[in-house]
Amino acid sequence: MEGFYEKIAEILEVDAVNGSDVLADFEEWDSLSVLSAIAMIGADYGVNLAAADLRGVATAQALRELVAGRRGK
Repeated sequence: MEGFYEKIAEILEVDAVNGSDVLADFEEWDSLSVLSAIAMIGADYGVNLAAADLRGVATAQALRELVAGRRGK
């Protein structure tokens, strides 16, 4: 899943996102960016998520692990 954090950073309009970053701490992490992330994940990784799937996801790493886990199924 190369480039995952870079793609999230692009959605959040920041220079970089690290795995330990808490998504809710970003000013731009709102309902629109959640939808953008869901769309990017579906298009780039073939994983269909719903907004409800992201409710328990706190960090960028947790989001990456969710996507990786769903890809493995």
